[in-house]
Amino acid sequence: MAIAGNGYDDFEMEEPSDSKWYLRKLSGILTKTKDKKPTPDGLWEKCRRCKEVFPAKEWYDNSCVCPSCNFHDRISSKEYFDLLFDKGKYTEINADLTSGDPLNFVDSAPYTDRIQVAQSKTGLKDAVRTAYGKINGIPLGIACMDFAFIGGSMGSVVGEKIARMIDHCLETKTPFLMISKSGGARMMEAAFSLMQMAKTSAKLALLNKAGVPYISLMTNPTTGGVTASYAMLGDFNIAEPEALIGFAGPRVIRETIGKDLPKGFQSSEFLLEHGFLDFIVDRNNLTQELAKLLGIIWKKKN
Repeated sequence: MAIAGNGYDDFEMEEPSDSKWYLRKLSGILTKTKDKKPTPDGLWEKCRRCKEVFPAKEWYDNSCVCPSCNFHDRISSKEYFDLLFDKGKYTEINADLTSGDPLNFVDSAPYTDRIQVAQSKTGLKDAVRTAYGKINGIPLGIACMDFAFIGGSMGSVVGEKIARMIDHCLETKTPFLMISKSGGARMMEAAFSLMQMAKTSAKLALLNKAGVPYISLMTNPTTGGVTASYAMLGDFNIAEPEALIGFAGPRVIRETIGKDLPKGFQSSEFLLEHGFLDFIVDRNNLTQELAKLLGIIWKKKN
């Protein structure tokens, strides 16, 4: 058979020997149920917003940011440390601090049991990790919260580790970056949790007095006592796109005032528009933008 009219007139194609080549020769699925193999876990990741599916490698290479809709999924403190510190090299401090139970708190389960379960599931000691290293050659101390540990709630250990990280930055004259991701104060520690708001704020005042820069990065979500204290006290307050940032959540506010809220209320874009943020930064540009900012406000000063 010759194909004509398209520049291939001299090219001959043979008719298939079996003109019904498309018909199934064997009926049914031949693999026995016992021989079927499930798709291994960890090969694919689904975006929680647009529901598109991506190869896991592509997803994690893009820092868990959806290539389709730019949704910023939550990542752990380890992933932030690996992303920000030069060559992923850093020194963690106060890694072994763990929560006590000063109130002997019990609701549906004892607080001590909840701590043990969270530690077992996450491999973390509590809801924040602190470390220091360099970003683009500039020394930097980071405290980063982990939402996977009891919703990133702020208890005594969280406040103490942040305070000690600030002390380290004061002693070494190192800029401080706080990465917040929290549902707020930890109810199981009651007033002990609320005291951390005052403690961290007082430490940040000392940092400010010493002229050491403090950058606050708010990620999704940053709410409650965390927002009401250290998260909003940065020399520069910045956020990831579409992060929920506020004190009470939108559902609580809506039920309290009995009115619908403005579109995008409490999103990082809404807060930027109303002057609460300095800028919004995509996670894949975070290292570059932080290095640029520190190069302006700190490198020239030193």
